[in-house]
Amino acid sequence: MTESTALETIAQAGGEVTAPFSPDQVRALRHEIQRFLLQYEFGLREIETKLSILRDEFLELQDYNPIEHISSRVKSPESLLDKVARKGIGRDLDTIRTHITDIAGIRVTCSFVSDVYRLFDLLTRQDDVTVRTVKDYIADPKPNGYQSLHAVVDIPVFLSSGAVTVPVEVQFRTVAMDFWASLEHKIHYKYRAAVPAGLTDELREAAATAAELDARMARLHRELHGTSG
Repeated sequence: MTESTALETIAQAGGEVTAPFSPDQVRALRHEIQRFLLQYEFGLREIETKLSILRDEFLELQDYNPIEHISSRVKSPESLLDKVARKGIGRDLDTIRTHITDIAGIRVTCSFVSDVYRLFDLLTRQDDVTVRTVKDYIADPKPNGYQSLHAVVDIPVFLSSGAVTVPVEVQFRTVAMDFWASLEHKIHYKYRAAVPAGLTDELREAAATAAELDARMARLHRELHGTSG
C-alpha cells in the first residue's frame, strides 16, 4: 500500500478505515501513517529536550527563568487531513511533508518580550537546529491584533533506518499574548469565523492592552532587578 493510498483511504473514510480493505491492508495503512507521524513526534522531543535543558539551567544556575510554560502537540490524522483540504494540496505523504510545516508544534510561553527573542536566539543558534522560516508577529502584529514569534526549524532525527530531517513549528509568546490568543481562539470557534464586528474591534483593543501590559511589566522588572528583561 502506497503512502498516497494510505492517506486517501483515511480521507474517504472520515478517519476510519473500512471495507473493501482487508485486515492486513488496514494494519499496513495504520502502520504507514503511524510511521509518518512518529517522525514528527521524535522531532518534537528533540526540540522539547533542548528547551527543557535551557529551562533547567536557568532554574538551577541563574536567578531568573524566562520560560513560564512549554506545551506541544503533533497533529492527529484527522486534523492533518482537515488542513490538507483547506490548503488544497495532494494527500500523498511526500506532498504533505513538503507543504505542511506545523504537523509538530511547540509553544513556549515567556515572561517578557525580551525573553521571546532571547530564547529564540538560544534555540536557533544550536548547531543541529536550522531555521527554515520566521514570522515575527510581535514586531508586525496581524490585523486582528495577534502577536507571537513563529519559527519553523529543521531538526535531524536519527532512526534505525538512518537520519531524517523533521520540521517543527515553535511559537514564542508572552503570558499576556498567550491569554489573548486563547480567548480569541475560543471566540472564533464559537462563531465559526463569523465573529461580530463589535467583538473583533474589542479583541483588537484587547491585544493593544496586552502589549501595553507587557511593556509596563518589563519596565517594572527592570526597576526591580536592574536588568534588560
